[in-house]
Amino acid sequence: QVQLVESGGGLVQTGGSLSLSCAASGRTFSGYTMAWFRQAPGKEREFVAGISRSAGRTYYADSVKGRFTISRDNAKSTMYLQMNSLKPEDTAVYYCAADDGIVVITKASTYRYWGQGTQVTVSS
Repeated sequence: QVQLVESGGGLVQTGGSLSLSCAASGRTFSGYTMAWFRQAPGKEREFVAGISRSAGRTYYADSVKGRFTISRDNAKSTMYLQMNSLKPEDTAVYYCAADDGIVVITKASTYRYWGQGTQVTVSS
């Protein structure tokens, strides 16, 4: 079992940048496929980005391609999401998720472990 804690959320203006972190407990972080999801008011939780165990492969939702970058540092047991050129529609609670599968999957129900979320608000 792994525990996940997100940080780095906040308020930013349109066009600005923000960096999120997800700290994981334990010493087997490299064994998990990791992903970021987000949930806006009145919306279902949606896939944002995913990264393979060794960080060799990354995946992005079409809505964030070219603006967001997912990365991980297995030595620090931490995953990151660098968000640039932010838009009001990016406003949501962002969640860190982990799964012991070997491939990145975009369905939220597939992930066994979740953080509590961090609020990102983009003002116009």
